[in-house]
Amino acid sequence: MGFFDNEKNVKEYIKMAEGYSGEGLIEILKQYLSPGSSVLELGMGPGKDLDILNRFYQTTGSDHSKIFVDLYLQNNPGAKVLLLDAVSLKTAYRFDGIYSNKVLIHLTKDQLATSIKRQKEILNKNGIIFHSFWKGNTREEYDGLIFQYYEVDELKALFKSQFDILQIQTYQEMEADDSIYIIAKN
Repeated sequence: MGFFDNEKNVKEYIKMAEGYSGEGLIEILKQYLSPGSSVLELGMGPGKDLDILNRFYQTTGSDHSKIFVDLYLQNNPGAKVLLLDAVSLKTAYRFDGIYSNKVLIHLTKDQLATSIKRQKEILNKNGIIFHSFWKGNTREEYDGLIFQYYEVDELKALFKSQFDILQIQTYQEMEADDSIYIIAKN
């Protein structure tokens, strides 16, 4: 059982995440991905970024947690949402873009490498990926939940084997240069 398969943990996360969204990141994504494109959000959680993405794209939300998926569907019946693991990405759908906001940090480095390869397979030609990460060189674990931090050069090395990197940039979420986003093209 994973961390987000526990309803108490999900509710605590939703409360902790209040006031945070990827609105600024999505503004950057819009410079690279045309309106109306199909986008898969990995790890939608409570759906804040999914709601923003839906304003501009044909979005499919996904999460590994059935609790998050069910909660979102309760409030948004008819939304396109998949119960999906970010590593194996077992879906027959293909997308013009794949987006995640501090989700892939919960994978081990080997799992991230597998996810990157799989993302390439489900992305349409010239498709765009956009992911954000915490910056640093540590790994923490809390109640079975991994927090893997990355440096810019390490992310470049992981993604350049599968994608053409368009931009990789540090930014501030809570403190100066505590985060990194990467945009790459298939």
